[in-house]
Amino acid sequence: MEKLEEQIAHLTRTVEELSDVVARQETEIATLTRRVFMLMQREGEREAQASGGVVVGDERPPHY
Repeated sequence: MEKLEEQIAHLTRTVEELSDVVARQETEIATLTRRVFMLMQREGEREAQASGGVVVGDERPPHY
């Protein structure tokens, strides 16, 4: 019986630790998601203000 109680205590502690990790990850993911959204908005605004020149990867420059 004592062995089972030790195992339950260990498992309970492990579950609590994992819960803390998940809570920290949730906060970090929310922060990163917000930052990515802000960067996407900023890049969209920058592109909208650009001269309209679009660079295509396989397109040759005009001097060729």
